[in-house]
Amino acid sequence: MTCSVFPSMSPGTPKLPKLTTPSYQLLAAFRYEMRKFLAFSEHAARDAGIEPQQHQLLLAVRGLPDGARPTIGTIADRLCVQHHTAVALVDKLEERALLVRERGESDRREVLLRLTRAGEALLRRLSALHRQQLQVVGPALVTALQSIVDSGRNEPPSTSAKARKPSRGKPR
Repeated sequence: MTCSVFPSMSPGTPKLPKLTTPSYQLLAAFRYEMRKFLAFSEHAARDAGIEPQQHQLLLAVRGLPDGARPTIGTIADRLCVQHHTAVALVDKLEERALLVRERGESDRREVLLRLTRAGEALLRRLSALHRQQLQVVGPALVTALQSIVDSGRNEPPSTSAKARKPSRGKPR
């Protein structure tokens, strides 16, 4: 997986902020708001007859940034999944005639993904539903995220374990 959203937890990473009970509450509130939207999204995809990751793949193909090529590798990266997982998702969508693989024009070895008319129509319906839902839940989601961002500006970094003196009961 080449998705670069996973931070390193190895030694030498920057000091993490000290987390207080309110910090955990803000994170939990944001996660709750995000999860409500994701639960809606998963339900909407299944109601439309596809799996949530298949919906995400259709959206990733249709919503690629300008200049990005809709290859399986690009889509795997956009979905933060391994290449073989993206291949399996593409296979399922192709079986349902929602997506097709096409050879690149300049490089025939390149395989590009394209939504079919049926795939476009399905994605259009799901995207309209998602935009409506975001109108409802978006303000709470933004508020929860903004609270975390604002609180992070005021939290001092925690002291490292090496800098703290161990308490041993008796002084030496």
